[in-house]
Amino acid sequence: MAAITGKRPLAHGAPLHIGSPGSLGIDDLNTPDFGDPLPPLPGETAMFWACGLTGQEALASSGLPFFITHEPGHMAVTDITVE
Repeated sequence: MAAITGKRPLAHGAPLHIGSPGSLGIDDLNTPDFGDPLPPLPGETAMFWACGLTGQEALASSGLPFFITHEPGHMAVTDITVE
């Protein structure tokens, strides 16, 4: 998977980390901050890619009165709310 996504740097690109989630400060893969849990199956290794939600969290806590971004799992940006 890392070899495949690494060839697509304009998408998510290669993983930023492969291996122990604890090295990134992640205690439990069954309780993600966003989306549904997807822990590795027995014999698989956890892999972690960059995500736009990190920057979105920074914007949300910045105090800016307005910004445009995406909803987790919804990559198209429109003026239609998810609700």
